[in-house]
Amino acid sequence: MFDTLTSRLSGVIKNLRGQARLSEENIQDALREVRMALLEADVALPVVKDFIAQVKERALGRDVMSSLTPGQAVIQVVSEELTRLMGGQTAALNLATTPPAVILMAGLQGAGKTTSSAKLAKLLQERMKKKVLLASCDVYRPAAMEQLQSLSRQIGAEYFVADPQQKPLAIAQGALDFARRHHFDVLIVDTAGRLGIDQAMMDEIKALHADLKPIETLFVVDAMQGQDAVNTARAFSEALPLSGVILTKLDGDARGGAALSVRHVTGQPIKFAGVSEKPDGLEPFHPERMASRILGMGDVLSLIEEAQRGVDQVEAEKLAKKIKSGKDFDLEDFKAQLQQMKNMGGMSALLDKLPGQMSQAVQGGAVDDKSINRIEGIINSMTLKERRHPDLLKASRKRRIAAGAGVQVQEVNRLLKQFEQTQKMMKTLSKGGMGKMMRAMRGMVPGMR
Repeated sequence: MFDTLTSRLSGVIKNLRGQARLSEENIQDALREVRMALLEADVALPVVKDFIAQVKERALGRDVMSSLTPGQAVIQVVSEELTRLMGGQTAALNLATTPPAVILMAGLQGAGKTTSSAKLAKLLQERMKKKVLLASCDVYRPAAMEQLQSLSRQIGAEYFVADPQQKPLAIAQGALDFARRHHFDVLIVDTAGRLGIDQAMMDEIKALHADLKPIETLFVVDAMQGQDAVNTARAFSEALPLSGVILTKLDGDARGGAALSVRHVTGQPIKFAGVSEKPDGLEPFHPERMASRILGMGDVLSLIEEAQRGVDQVEAEKLAKKIKSGKDFDLEDFKAQLQQMKNMGGMSALLDKLPGQMSQAVQGGAVDDKSINRIEGIINSMTLKERRHPDLLKASRKRRIAAGAGVQVQEVNRLLKQFEQTQKMMKTLSKGGMGKMMRAMRGMVPGMR
């Protein structure tokens, strides 16, 4: 979602790196471009003014002006100030209380409170090994309670079943009592929203907060709201003692201004970001990593963490043993590698975390999730024998496979060529030839031409 902002800031960075010496004049020029980039990204004007003032003060300081690489020093300042703007450090959930720790979800209708509640429950269960109970106090939106119950089943969490005719406060009290009696670690309470701010909604959520005394009150905001997100954040922060923010739809095509504005307005850290619609599409928010991505420098640490979670270690070890023993890497193995990539969020999620130039190079090779799905479809159209013995694939078999997958025969040939390149790389890897392997990697990525 930061593509435009990243593109503009990358241009500023390129110009600064080309400066042998920095003066007040060329710093002013650079900051003018930064200011325009932030405003175009829909960052709130007060936030832009504060950011530019801080960068200017530090950029004109003695440390930067006397640096042997002043351009890089300014870039470092911009990176640090972006990090500060988004909260400075990663803020973890505070669950240090007598169980159950109550988490109250607040926000407007459509911001993603219900799906974020389920995603947060899944994250707490899988990464922190917590026993989580979900409850919905949204008795107004049609099927809101059924939606959370359905999501609870999907992620394997328990849901507190309540009568939609009850008052929200009575439902919340019943859920808290149930959570205490059944020894839950965490109770996540989803609340009702409206299409806009109104007094009835605020009075209801204030009453829920006063009764439940949650240890965490999380404001859920849609990153695609732009300037409206700032006004909504201000209203909720004035009504409730917020403890953090969940920024949803960060994988959308919005300009990213909400991510840079909401922390400044609420005074509370962004704790999580919604990065996909999948149940596991909620990630802890790391300000320094997000700043790096905005500046086109990628987010390699998050990429590594994603790989550690997404890759099936048992399958990876099986493949390693197979290659080491000298057995051929077949199309079944190739398909398994594609599945591992999809488990990591797909190609688009990986590209988003790569440094700018590397991401552009891969995108230039026409790699996308559709091409990966197409390749998987072609392999699924083969028999098990054909997958294990690709040399059997002659003209008549290729025509049958193409028809089954709904593609042209050329697509099947292209897949087999990519597979052969990958197979060569695996053979080289089994012999320990790293240099040869790097050369063999050219063209091995599915979909790259």
